[in-house]
Amino acid sequence: MGLKSQMEKQGIWLFRFRGILPLIVLGFGLYEYLQTELHPELYPLEETSYEIYFELFCLAISLLGLIVRILTVGHTPANTSGRNVKEQVADQLNTTGLYSIVRNPLYLGNFLIWFGISLLTMNIWFIVAFAFVYWLYYERIIFAEEQYLTRKFGKVYEDWADETPCVVPRFHGYKKAKYSFSWKKAVKKEKNGLLALLLVFSLFDIFGEVIVNEPPKYMAIAIITAITMIAYFIIKYFKRHTTLLEEFGR
Repeated sequence: MGLKSQMEKQGIWLFRFRGILPLIVLGFGLYEYLQTELHPELYPLEETSYEIYFELFCLAISLLGLIVRILTVGHTPANTSGRNVKEQVADQLNTTGLYSIVRNPLYLGNFLIWFGISLLTMNIWFIVAFAFVYWLYYERIIFAEEQYLTRKFGKVYEDWADETPCVVPRFHGYKKAKYSFSWKKAVKKEKNGLLALLLVFSLFDIFGEVIVNEPPKYMAIAIITAITMIAYFIIKYFKRHTTLLEEFGR
């Protein structure tokens, strides 16, 4: 089997199980974060007046990643930019909106979300390792996707790919999104991401303070997380039992 075939095969397999990487990052990240609480003397910002600003900065990075995902998904038609795991799905090629400045805006958003979480550990080696593993992991996935899109859309895809960066945006080439923004689609598709992000930050804070017998630092985030969880189940109910969130072609 040639190298290209091997990379594509690996990418297809990783695509199906791409939800596992965040769980691995979360496990190691939580361990490293707890070390900052147990051994604050090893981390310059821990237990200083700058700690809260740094952790809010980490949250802002992750929220930026979520915003990238929301803006991407909200402007796309049905059967594109989905959360499918069994196989690639692309009824048409997205080349406008965020797709006009970067070929993989969803993976860029994912990276920012998990990069913000990795920063919480304040461990430079963990942060570098995360970035390296993320690159290796998604390099194969992106390769497999691009092989699929090349076979399906041919020269149209190749021309767009030649002009558009893979993961680092080039802002001067922006083209207005072909489709208007759909809040319904954004809510349906990204409610999981918002809840997961808030849960991670809340649980890190709670676990970190519990092991040192202190109350959580960010009760506001915990309250927002609880409200978001209630909203999440309400949205799931409406999605399953009503057509309120349905929108033709989106």
